[in-house]
Amino acid sequence: MSRYEFDTLTDRRGTSCLKYDFKAERGYPENVLPLWVADMDFPTAPEIVEAIKETASHGIFGYTVPKQDYFDTVLKWYADRFGYCPGSRSIVITPGVVFAISAAVRAFTAEGDAVIIQPPVYYPFFSAVTENGRKLVENELAYKDGKYSIDFENFENKIKENDVKLFILCSPHNPAGRVWTAEELRQLGDICERYGVTVISDEIHSDFVREGYKHTVFTDACPQLRSRTVVCTAPSKSFNLAGLQISHIFIENEELRRKFKSVLSAQGYTEVNTLGLAASRAAYEKGGDWLEQCRKYIEGNLQFLKNFLAEKLPTLRLVEPEGTYFAWIDFSALGLDKRALNSLIINKAHLWLDAGHIFGERSEQFQRIVLACPRAILRQALTQLEEAVKEELI
Repeated sequence: MSRYEFDTLTDRRGTSCLKYDFKAERGYPENVLPLWVADMDFPTAPEIVEAIKETASHGIFGYTVPKQDYFDTVLKWYADRFGYCPGSRSIVITPGVVFAISAAVRAFTAEGDAVIIQPPVYYPFFSAVTENGRKLVENELAYKDGKYSIDFENFENKIKENDVKLFILCSPHNPAGRVWTAEELRQLGDICERYGVTVISDEIHSDFVREGYKHTVFTDACPQLRSRTVVCTAPSKSFNLAGLQISHIFIENEELRRKFKSVLSAQGYTEVNTLGLAASRAAYEKGGDWLEQCRKYIEGNLQFLKNFLAEKLPTLRLVEPEGTYFAWIDFSALGLDKRALNSLIINKAHLWLDAGHIFGERSEQFQRIVLACPRAILRQALTQLEEAVKEELI
């Protein structure tokens, strides 16, 4: 039995919560139930809350910089869980992974350079490329029999044809839920090595890998690319700490790290969030048991979703996730175009989900649902969806 409570409903309204408090500002009706943005509806581990309270009780929130013992704590987490041992000098702290990816794009490419991504993929990848004046190249994942895979031939051809300088990898993959095997990563790495491509590996969801699957850090699969790889991690997804703005970016090559830090310096970022530092340390020192119980609860939510779809919404197809806390659902059997599908979700099911087209143009028949919520919320959302789909099929 869990010593943590995940079924409790916490009212997040009125807290300047992006997920709940900005429906009107984002163009949604007030009656929609939000299961879109990737944060949990669970309070974080009580050990983390206590660490924040203790830090706050000091009453002074001046400039803060972590010392070696902090880096040792972070390194121990990744060594124990993934066998990843890059050394403390490799860690650069940033306010978030999206911030770091955008900074890396500026650090390692010039305006007009080509950057390759693999849709359907986390939508800030697109803007990190285009809004920094780089050329976006897409290696669409292959979708067959309800599963996604990498088109390696297309990946290599796109790199050759566009003289690609940088590859942004999502591992585990959001939203498809793939946990790439070491062999798949090696194949990607071999191609990147062949053409001198630098790699940014977004591994923020690495703590959410289902039983039977294994997360491999990209540079462990491709050690020959340690000098050209940036590995992006954070406690934010694992412990619901996104608002405290802290992430750990591993850059083992000194020259690459210097270039990255130069961009951070140009943006005026040097010190870290005081409370984020306290929360992160507590998470990695004391949060392991909470995380394991959270993972088990989310697995229960996934099984509930699968059973619900099989019994009551058989026209919808779940892409079986291997990792992350998302459900990526194929609605194509309903035969609706993008506009009609989104209207069904918003105006009939009264849900706020992430529409598939924002992850890539070819995914407009999909919707992403966040499973990191009390089961009562998920049950309500699926019941509303069932009623809307039944009405549509009449």
